Amino acid sequence: MPHLFQYLTIATISLVTGCCIGALIAPVYGPSPVSSPFQSLLSTAGSSETPSSAEGLSDDEDQDGVAIDSRPLNEIPGECRMALVIRADLGMQKGKIAAQCAHAAVACYRLMSEPGSEAQNLPLLQRWNNRGQAKITLKCSGMDEMDTLFAKAMSLNVNAYIVHDAGRTQVEAGSATVLGLGPAPKPVLDLITGDLKLY
Repeated sequence: MPHLFQYLTIATISLVTGCCIGALIAPVYGPSPVSSPFQSLLSTAGSSETPSSAEGLSDDEDQDGVAIDSRPLNEIPGECRMALVIRADLGMQKGKIAAQCAHAAVACYRLMSEPGSEAQNLPLLQRWNNRGQAKITLKCSGMDEMDTLFAKAMSLNVNAYIVHDAGRTQVEAGSATVLGLGPAPKPVLDLITGDLKLY
């Protein structure tokens, strides 16, 4: 029975990120012949009428990130995946973790698909998308370890984002909750997260 909750959490994260990423892929890889309720949201995402915080995230979350040129990773063969590293010391509940992971996944995708961004890498995104949009959830001990992982990612040309919470529910305002890494080839991500345990 305890494993059921883990499976439900993983399924929730996959469903939420899949829906968000699917809505974002449409403008990058071409228009969809079917009208979608997300299209009206996407068309106003950059307008001044839409209240938003950094990089178009909701007012509930903010992010820290540095645009990294990940194009050197395109030559590395194998599976591509995204890693979502959760701070275990915050004691967040499963629903909160699922929401924070979704924010991190969408933030990573958005930077790598943003036209004109140094981080734009459509071939790597397409490779990740075409092979099932693999995501893995891992845990770190706290902020110090998260900062170290962030620095490792930058040194290896892997895009990285730290999501900060607005502090309206379970954690203090500004708390770094989840580090999103990639998408990037699995061998490169393993150099960053290989010592971490699954969440």
